[in-house]
Amino acid sequence: MATAETFENLKNLQDILVKKYDLEKKVNDAPKQLSNQEDLLVKTRKEFIEQKTAYDAIQEKVAKLKEELEEATKSREEGEKGVANSTTHREYEALEKQISEAKDKEEEVRHELQKQEKELAALDERLKITEDSIKFSEQELKNSRDNIDAEIADYKNQLASLKEKEDEITPNLKQETLFKFQGIIQRNSEGIVAVRNGVCTGCHMILPANFANEVREGENNGDKDILFCPYCSRILYYEEVSEDQQEDYFDIGAAGTLAGFEEDFSDEDENEEDEDNENDSLNDFDGGDVDDDSDISDEDEDSDDEIEDEDEDEE
Repeated sequence: MATAETFENLKNLQDILVKKYDLEKKVNDAPKQLSNQEDLLVKTRKEFIEQKTAYDAIQEKVAKLKEELEEATKSREEGEKGVANSTTHREYEALEKQISEAKDKEEEVRHELQKQEKELAALDERLKITEDSIKFSEQELKNSRDNIDAEIADYKNQLASLKEKEDEITPNLKQETLFKFQGIIQRNSEGIVAVRNGVCTGCHMILPANFANEVREGENNGDKDILFCPYCSRILYYEEVSEDQQEDYFDIGAAGTLAGFEEDFSDEDENEEDEDNENDSLNDFDGGDVDDDSDISDEDEDSDDEIEDEDEDEE
């Protein structure tokens, strides 16, 4: 059997558990706040790696182009020196060809080298920006972690305080009741609610009259079994309300019953029968008038016959 003290303990425990579960959720969710910052940092680092790879590839290409340019320049200079010392026309033509090809190579390589060096400079600038962004993100992430660690520490201190209060109450409750009560609060934030005007204030459903009376009688007696709402499974206790706070609910009695409807319908039938009887009476009355007229007519004819007979006798 549950006493009034049990319900008071449950109400107090409800306040503690609601705060406790809320704090536990905050502790679990706090690290998730860093996920966006961590994702951004990972993305920036990936961009940096891709940019660095591209930078190294272009840098290597620039080095090769410089070697090619150096070789083309050297070939041109050797050709120009050879021309001055050439002794035959064939040798002269060969050296002129070497100089022409070297110049074309120089021009081609120099143009490509300028293009690659320009791209390398742009990549170098982007690398510096990305590197600064990584440093900034790392610092921001560190600050956020420090703040979250402080918040979690504060949450845990509050949880420790709540645990002490919870431990003062739970020994006074049955383990089965406590287990159900904790599960209900985790789902609905409320484990024990009042019954007002026969209504569960947790799910706002109208309770069966007999069941609501059990809750009320148990509260009035001060000693009862714990009753759970048949709709939302919350623990119920009765709460008296003043007349002006009472709510009006639909009363099927006010709407009448099927029997009452049949009675109304039969009354209409009786009224129709009465009307039919009155009409029949009127018809009978009219028929009686016609018969009376015929009787009067017959009497007139008899009178005429008597007068004729009297005249004949006088003659």
